[in-house]
Amino acid sequence: MSLIVVLIGIIALIILIGYFKLNTFLSFVLVSIGIGLGVGMSISDISSALQKGIGGTLGFLVIILGCGAMLGKLVADSGAAQRIADTLIDIFPKKYILWALVLTGFLVGIPMFYSVGFVILVPLIFTIGAATRLPLIYIGLPMLSALSVTHGYLPPHPAPTALIGQYGADMGTTLLYGLIVAVPAIILGGPVFAMTLKKYVSRPLPEFMNPKVLSDAEMPGIGISVFTALLPVVLLASSAILKLFVSETSALSPFISFFGDPVIAMIISIVIAIFTLGIMQGRTMKEVAQSFDLAIKGIAMILLIIAGAGALKAILVESQVSDYIGNQLANMDISPLILSWGIAAIIRVCVGSATVSGLTSAGIVAPLIPLTGADPNLMVLATGAGSLMFSHVNDSGFWLFKEFFNMSVSDTLKTWSVMETIVSLAGLVGVLILNIIIN
Repeated sequence: MSLIVVLIGIIALIILIGYFKLNTFLSFVLVSIGIGLGVGMSISDISSALQKGIGGTLGFLVIILGCGAMLGKLVADSGAAQRIADTLIDIFPKKYILWALVLTGFLVGIPMFYSVGFVILVPLIFTIGAATRLPLIYIGLPMLSALSVTHGYLPPHPAPTALIGQYGADMGTTLLYGLIVAVPAIILGGPVFAMTLKKYVSRPLPEFMNPKVLSDAEMPGIGISVFTALLPVVLLASSAILKLFVSETSALSPFISFFGDPVIAMIISIVIAIFTLGIMQGRTMKEVAQSFDLAIKGIAMILLIIAGAGALKAILVESQVSDYIGNQLANMDISPLILSWGIAAIIRVCVGSATVSGLTSAGIVAPLIPLTGADPNLMVLATGAGSLMFSHVNDSGFWLFKEFFNMSVSDTLKTWSVMETIVSLAGLVGVLILNIIIN
């Protein structure tokens, strides 16, 4: 019964947004309340879950997206994005630019939270699209597929790291296997799938498009442009690497953790960007502030929409729908790798959060590892691949893509959601092949 209520709620959400054109945030809240009532939650529990979901989601993302939007706007307005784009175009012929963007997304995605990488890389996608006159979805989705795969498969991202602990896997081995599985998944979900996407037209938010083409003298140098745009990546990656060699009891450990915190890294980066891409380029603080104002206005509704997705996720988690789904599947006579993928995939489709689906699945299938002799490292990857399955209207990543690229719900389902499904299925196939090879 709970699953039927959830399915009806998701269908209602799509109809409210896609057909009736009701405000997306309001649609989320109404559907969340409806699902809560449908599964038997009390009014007070529904209210508490809504507050918890909205607050918990925005508590982290409001700083990340706010600073990321400001950094992206400054990178675009200063000409740094144009400088990076021009340099990539000079190095890579136009027919290979897709691969350059995929590589960039992969390198950025390994150490960086998905939402951080997204808001940093999107202005670069827009600028390269304008310079090459290539469709934005065609060049943007492959880069974002790399971000998504690293988020779902590889440590030090939250879900894979937690799964390593719960499954008793080895961090280094999981990372090695993850890289082997991730590359084909990214290629299939990125450049290969992108060949079918040239017909989709994206008119992104004007706040993140800088239509003015600057002269060479007006743009900052390539060194300062890359350093500032990727400073969050440098801070997070350096912290992740240093943690491998520095003991937690070391006096340096607190400093490494401080600079490796995503929120701190974004704040440090935006402060430095004010000087490197603002004051040092001859802009006044008033001009920099105006860029920041436009950036924040551009993401205000995006924040509310993501908050709405967080509210729906909280209702589904608090009502224990995800636990119910997992328990119904746990007794099936099937390979533990396929089972862990399947449970994570179904919870992901119903709940929306890759992290929630991965961690919920772990609690269900972890006891099967000693009983079946399954490789715990491959179990991490199978669960991570399942947690990426068919992102849709209850996933904040879906709305990030839709709103930044200013697409319809229907086109987002045909592009973003299909890409997520491809990388999820490719991950499962890769894990099963790797299991045959190593066993």
